[in-house]
Amino acid sequence: MYVNVAVLKETAPHELRVALVPSVTEGLVKLGAKLHMQTGAGKASRFPDESYQDVTFFADRATLLAEADVVLAVQPPSLDVIDAMKEGAILICFVYAGHEHPLVKRMLEKKITCFAMERIPRITRAQSMDALSSQSALAGYYAVQLGATHMARVLPKITTAAGAIGPAHVLVMGLGVAGLEAVATAHRLGAVVEGYDVRPDTEEQVLSLGATFVETGVDAQGSGGYARELTPAEKTKVAAVLTTHIQQSDLIITTAAIPGKPSPKLISSAQVKGMKAGAVIVDLSAEGGGNCDDTVPGQTTEIGLVTIVAPLNVPSLLAQDASELYAKNQFALLKLMLKENVITVDWTDPVIAGTVLTHAGKLSAGVVKPSAPAPKQAA
Repeated sequence: MYVNVAVLKETAPHELRVALVPSVTEGLVKLGAKLHMQTGAGKASRFPDESYQDVTFFADRATLLAEADVVLAVQPPSLDVIDAMKEGAILICFVYAGHEHPLVKRMLEKKITCFAMERIPRITRAQSMDALSSQSALAGYYAVQLGATHMARVLPKITTAAGAIGPAHVLVMGLGVAGLEAVATAHRLGAVVEGYDVRPDTEEQVLSLGATFVETGVDAQGSGGYARELTPAEKTKVAAVLTTHIQQSDLIITTAAIPGKPSPKLISSAQVKGMKAGAVIVDLSAEGGGNCDDTVPGQTTEIGLVTIVAPLNVPSLLAQDASELYAKNQFALLKLMLKENVITVDWTDPVIAGTVLTHAGKLSAGVVKPSAPAPKQAA
């Protein structure tokens, strides 16, 4: 016996990643998987078809999906993918059900068991499966590179016969996985780095990376490790402290996001107007509308002499490494279910129970029903 695993070629705009990379195929085969991929699925990530071993390729997606027991993808698939899947099959990908109501509805009708990668519990045992963290780490790293390419100055201090230049001052706002990686990267590149978050308990992590912490006197620690929204009074207090740091920075990287809600505004238009000539803001929360009043998601804009870079789907810009990490995240999740050449789902496992979105025509507890609208969640 074996489990038929199919891997889709991504079709969403800006998406260059793939759910399976050559280094992971051997492990899946040992677990009892028979691997099938859509022709050219890894090409955008620089993984040509011939680099995969023990994989059968199908040019026709419907044929690929017809007998699949498990379907792997990165982005939420189109409705015709669900239609082509057999009833009761398993789908593993990012979903963000709050703004994918037609997809969720179709999966319920088709009795698809869907494990949504963004629902992986953030517990120690599930760290190897945490795709949000693996992809965010890459985004934080790349944000510094994006900022450096748009700056008119260097990050480190450089001494020449004509004199010394630098170092640049970098401010990272939002100290989750992406923010901390941005802090570490900017520090390694020689910048003077500050970190800010509404959760004071992040101070120790920032200091351990060689940066300083901007203290505002406001604690907005929320549930699940995320920040809660600030009250109007708290926003005023925070803004008064941050304005000085914002206007002294050469590069600002913002990463703040609240699941299920628009990205919080951290930098006002007035603060941007007071920034240094040539300063750059890289807004990693553009998917949720951005952390800056002047952010235009998906575009690079100039406000006076300040540049705001607001890329979408940043991990996809590092598609090869992002795919490598994502494929390993999915492999770790599949190991919980794929045993002795069959799929065995232990619904008492907190990781399985926390990640499942739909099963046997029912929606997981706490998920907005597909008949009701919900706010878009930032990726």
